[in-house]
Amino acid sequence: MTASRVVVLGGHGNFGVRICRALAGDPAIEVLAAGRRQGSDVQLDLAAPDFAARLQQAGPQIVIHCAGPFQGQDYRVARAALAAGAHYIDVADGRSFVARFGEQLDGEARAVSRLALSGASTLPALSAAVLDHLAPRFRALEEVRIAIAPGQRAPRGAATLAGVFTYAGRSFKWLSGGEWRDAWGWQELTRLRFAQMGTRWAAACDVPDLELVPLRYPGLRTVEFRAALELSIQHFFLWLAAGLRRFGVPVPIERWAKPLDRVATLLNGFGGEHGGMFVSIVGKHDDGTRRRVEWHLTAPANDGPEIPCMAAILLARKLARDEIAERGAYACTGFLALREFEPEFARWRITTAIEESPA
Repeated sequence: MTASRVVVLGGHGNFGVRICRALAGDPAIEVLAAGRRQGSDVQLDLAAPDFAARLQQAGPQIVIHCAGPFQGQDYRVARAALAAGAHYIDVADGRSFVARFGEQLDGEARAVSRLALSGASTLPALSAAVLDHLAPRFRALEEVRIAIAPGQRAPRGAATLAGVFTYAGRSFKWLSGGEWRDAWGWQELTRLRFAQMGTRWAAACDVPDLELVPLRYPGLRTVEFRAALELSIQHFFLWLAAGLRRFGVPVPIERWAKPLDRVATLLNGFGGEHGGMFVSIVGKHDDGTRRRVEWHLTAPANDGPEIPCMAAILLARKLARDEIAERGAYACTGFLALREFEPEFARWRITTAIEESPA
């Protein structure tokens, strides 16, 4: 079998380098790291006028787009991949980018008989797999709450921080008590408990799941997502900056992504050993009782950045072996089952647990 050529855009970045490393040992895949720097397997500049032509010259069968942040990006990279005759996968976490992806690109993907998936990352690919695994326990779902707590020692990357900063202090809609109401980025503070890590302050974030989960599970009354930094001083600095922006002070948080990433790195010595994630569902069982089921993930802090890469890795392997027949463009929900992630969890000493209690 001829190996499928996979071009990883942003292949030297925080996530791209991990995806390249994982795919490099697969006999069904020839992986090429693409980037602007000299010495890349393929030298590509996404902003260059000839980007689409140069990508086509690289001859990819699969393109994985890791060059974020995706907030504010258009779909020119996906369109270039499809024009080159390649399947397309990205690790986007921008709400609008992922939620509008299918309606914008489905016709183009079907026209060339390719699959294009957006959000092949922790959100919504892994979170959707967890929800699909837990939902059959209930007769009716009422509430979904998701949270991520990265370890302080985990590499962050300026692009990841810049993506968060775009919505800090800005309003967005989330489903709360059966109504769509305004939430504010990096506000809405609450304390959340993470397995093996205790409690942390957590703040609201604007992510694709807020829009996709209510569509996937009609009848839900609440869908929330929060993130929890390990060091309270960092968490409250961002909360304060977001609060100033919320009340009209023109705080240019996005410009601070690189310097703040460097400052955060200086504080790594104060971090603990783990990061984590949880997905919590409240609903009714067949006997009418309300129950809460929580799925907890705990990862060694330095291995946490492997998690956002897993869905793209799994999907690239499946596409390289023609194991996915679907064609078209979609947000990445329902394409991977939770059991498919489990060998990747084991590879990185990541543990999971399910807890159930009365609601």
